[in-house]
Amino acid sequence: MNPRDDAAGTAAPRHVPVLRERVLALLAPAIDYGDAAPVVVDATVGLGGHAAALLAAHPQLQLIGLDRDPQALAACETRLAEFAPRVRLVRAVYDALPQVLADANVDQVAGVLFDLGVSSLQLDADDRGFSYSRDTGLDMRMDPTGGQTAADVVNSYDAADLARVLRHYGEERFARRIAEAIVRERASGPIESSARLAELVRSSIPAATRRVGGHPAKRTFQALRIEVNDELRVLERAVPAAIDAVRVGGRVVVIAYHSLEDRIVKRVFAAGATSSAPPDLPVVPESAQPVLRLLTRGAEVPTEDEVQDNPRATSARLRGVERIRAAA
Repeated sequence: MNPRDDAAGTAAPRHVPVLRERVLALLAPAIDYGDAAPVVVDATVGLGGHAAALLAAHPQLQLIGLDRDPQALAACETRLAEFAPRVRLVRAVYDALPQVLADANVDQVAGVLFDLGVSSLQLDADDRGFSYSRDTGLDMRMDPTGGQTAADVVNSYDAADLARVLRHYGEERFARRIAEAIVRERASGPIESSARLAELVRSSIPAATRRVGGHPAKRTFQALRIEVNDELRVLERAVPAAIDAVRVGGRVVVIAYHSLEDRIVKRVFAAGATSSAPPDLPVVPESAQPVLRLLTRGAEVPTEDEVQDNPRATSARLRGVERIRAAA
């Protein structure tokens, strides 16, 4: 998908798929497993960077690309035009994967890729409201055609709910102070500007804390974005669905950009790679055997060279698994 960064203030001059070579290497064995026309799902296809690389590397590959953002899908369709006969693009959130595959009459796939977070298209567009480095409207919807905006959250949630969002989704130490400042500020008029919100957050955080850890508004903007797009609950449904969708020998690869996402992925992968039998059982029955094999030791990170070339890769964390057994 796109180069991504929750800091939302770092500019990138071009679209560089994060960890592209590692993604290709991890998915290649599943694609070359022996299927005449293997199917890979890019569940967050964005501008199509990873998809284009996969299609170019595997002439037999069929790709299904999902994205909730109609602008991203339009740009991706143009980018993947040369591969059009082998591409199916679907406007959908990635937890809709089972229904998308059913609609395409696909029972199982060779691989599923998730590149999570906010895309360059969304981050760099002045009217999308994801960035605190420019003064834009507070939108933050990955699908700009419906649903509540960040402005709706900021101006309608009470202080307790705002603090909950900032604490849980932004891991913000000063969540209560920021929430109370927002409620006071909006009493004189709705908060509709990203710059106004960013300055309000900055002024709510102690000066000593503001000098470390990047932009003071980073965690607040992350939290609002996750709340607006329901990202974590969607991910909790989508990763198990992806595992269910891959055949034996198939692989699931996930690139996450903050600890909340990575924690969900780690938990689901670890559960699938662990026997469900009691530890003292002398013989583990087939039904209790692990269904997954971990392909990465912990989370892999970009090289220093990649981060230098693409600063938005800085926070990327990659994990992968292979399906080694059918479900019991």
